[in-house]
Amino acid sequence: MIKLCVFDFDSTLMDGETIDILAMAHGKGEETSEITRRAMAGELDFFESLQKRVSLLKGMAYERVIKIGSMLPLMQGSYNLIQYLNSKNIQIVIFSGGFHEGIDPAMEKLGIKMGYANYLHHKNGVLTGLLGGEMMFSNSKGLMLQRLKNFLNLKTEEVMCVGDGANDIAMFYESGLKIAFCAKEILRSQADICIDTKNLEEIIKVI
Repeated sequence: MIKLCVFDFDSTLMDGETIDILAMAHGKGEETSEITRRAMAGELDFFESLQKRVSLLKGMAYERVIKIGSMLPLMQGSYNLIQYLNSKNIQIVIFSGGFHEGIDPAMEKLGIKMGYANYLHHKNGVLTGLLGGEMMFSNSKGLMLQRLKNFLNLKTEEVMCVGDGANDIAMFYESGLKIAFCAKEILRSQADICIDTKNLEEIIKVI
């Protein structure tokens, strides 16, 4: 019996990569998206690649970041899947290597009450190119899930995770049911179930 479901955000609950969308608006889209692609494929150290990509956002108006974050497109089927999990009394948490500026508005729309991510540092109304937060390393999601399981007194088999990239591997190790959603090959090889249709309602069919 699943009691907790942990979702990745970018390219899982949200249709796209927050950092790439912000970078596109700041004129750094091409350079940033290539780093993101390689990081999610496991070719680059996640922490180093995250720092590099955020540095490219330096000088962007924070007000613009907030506006873009509030308009990120949710993945097809996200509302119905969340509603289904709620009907089964399954707790829902988001673990994102992205930013609270993106996940917080989405959590409000979806009715999700807990999420962990990073914060874009800003000063005098503009991004400094620095960041801090809870999900900055390749093993962050696994460590956080260990803590959550201990806090909620959950067994590994009572947890399911849904993700798409290399930084989701750590939480897969702590999960009983591992679902790779339109995922990179490095994560697919660790998954129990691979879903290749870009619609989160497909998960309802398999659980």
